[in-house]
Amino acid sequence: MSMTRSFCHDDSSFLLDGQPYRIFSGEMHYFRIPREYWRHRLQCLRAMGLNTVSTYMPWNLHEPRPGIFDFTGMLDVVAFLRLAAEEGITVILRPGPYICSEWDFGGLPSWLLATPDIKVRCMDQRFLAAVRRFFARVGQETAGLQWHRGGPIILTQVENEYGAFANDRAYMDAMVALVREVGFDGQLYTCDWANPTNLKAGEVAGAVTVANFGSRAHEQIPALRRLRPNQPSMCGEFWAGWFDEWGSKRNGSDDPTPVLTEIRWMLENDTSFNFYMFHGGTTFGLMAGANDYDKYTPDVSSYDFRAPLDESGRPTAKYTALRELLGAHQPAGVTLPAVPAPPLPVIRIAAFALTESASVWDNLPEPVAVAQPVPMEMLGQAYGMILYRTDIGGLGDGELRLVEVHDYAKVFVEGKLVGTLDRRKHERMVKLEGVPTERARLDVLVDTTGRTNFGHKLLDRKGITDRVEYNGLTLMGWQAYRLPLDAAMLAGLRWQASDRPGPAFHRGYFHVERVGDSFLDLRGWSRGVVWVNGHCLSRHWSIGPQRTAYLPGAWLRPGRNEVVVFDLESDGRKPLSGLDAPVLDEVAAPG
Repeated sequence: MSMTRSFCHDDSSFLLDGQPYRIFSGEMHYFRIPREYWRHRLQCLRAMGLNTVSTYMPWNLHEPRPGIFDFTGMLDVVAFLRLAAEEGITVILRPGPYICSEWDFGGLPSWLLATPDIKVRCMDQRFLAAVRRFFARVGQETAGLQWHRGGPIILTQVENEYGAFANDRAYMDAMVALVREVGFDGQLYTCDWANPTNLKAGEVAGAVTVANFGSRAHEQIPALRRLRPNQPSMCGEFWAGWFDEWGSKRNGSDDPTPVLTEIRWMLENDTSFNFYMFHGGTTFGLMAGANDYDKYTPDVSSYDFRAPLDESGRPTAKYTALRELLGAHQPAGVTLPAVPAPPLPVIRIAAFALTESASVWDNLPEPVAVAQPVPMEMLGQAYGMILYRTDIGGLGDGELRLVEVHDYAKVFVEGKLVGTLDRRKHERMVKLEGVPTERARLDVLVDTTGRTNFGHKLLDRKGITDRVEYNGLTLMGWQAYRLPLDAAMLAGLRWQASDRPGPAFHRGYFHVERVGDSFLDLRGWSRGVVWVNGHCLSRHWSIGPQRTAYLPGAWLRPGRNEVVVFDLESDGRKPLSGLDAPVLDEVAAPG
């Protein structure tokens, strides 16, 4: 006789199949971890004493173009969820549509920004129609894996920290209705910052309200209980570390003591929790996000987060201490499994040279004629760089003003670099001198970093967002060259043996006898992106603090391996090597 499976709650406890269930969860994202390592990371989670894994779903990766979906490879969320079930781990699913997560545009797809006046996370019908299409596919893929249907999903989130964004109650009600419509008929929840204003703004009927915080559990949880007395208490994101931003010292601490203090209090006071992050992994590709309050601050690619399990999946001092603490709070008769060995060793890669180069100037695509510069999204481009070209011959010397640069521009006149503008520094103007009277080709090459992923400036279009002025006049008549830094662009590069200064791509090869994880040392390079065997590993930037790129051994092969480095500013090729430890806290002196 089979038992009916259920997950719900009473006034004080979550109930799994009718029995009290404390959620000891760890956040890790399948899309930040090579698929070959998923099982190992899940086994590490269980061995630390956790029983649940929490993960977001990134809309921008799963629907890279309207109506075109990808749930393959590292995006095969169903395979990840089934692995969790095989390892005896329950799941918290966070499908968005907005996920924050230091992820470009908070996980929203860039193609939304091709609609000039669109608004997001509200009742804008164009946004809701796009969400409905995505959620229909999310439901098709994952709703059948809820606990009561035989799968591992015990909680499904509605939106994400909405109480820190807006007060559109109709929108939140629409999100609940849509989540239900696509098949999520199990237990729902919302999470928000741990204060009454945010929690009330983000809560919805029928969902458990949980609080996010990184300290003072002894104050935050009692406040949540006063607000929502007829439900279990849970910290939806316990911030076990923090993310890092380009040009700033590394955040957080490796000291386990503060984390142990907070977790111990929650263990002793009947509180469920979710480590954010248990294992951060890497924001591969060009997906790292940014913040923009008074200053635009883009995030690095490493998502190490000073988490219990580090970027490459190795246990830290936090992991060891938490395993000891959580081991003493397991259900009667449960003994923690052994910590699994890493799937591959860490290796060093001897220094090697890059031997071919491809200048951006020699590899320009066909341009698009535009009256004025437009953001790349208006031209169907999602990421990478964009070049704007016009002629200012006969206009004389003067001030060139870009309104605005998103995010980092190199300005050239007749091929000569005349200025650099950095959005982080609110730079918009370059003085031009000696402008030729006849022909004077003006090139503005804009490199991008992440779109804002939190707050009220989410509509962060890339390139030149409005106009270019010269001596007060708006310059008209431009050509725009799309440089997306994607696989198709790399495949079409024309390589040559001679070295070329930036902006340029550089290619070389290294050999390994056995594969293993490593960390490419990019010190000596300036600013750009690195690929190995076609995998886009990371952005790199000499300002730090991240100076290495995590290279998963699962993406290597015995024998020859290909590396491509794009660098915007370097004077030519530099040697590369692989280290056996990352460099994540090396900030360049202000210059």
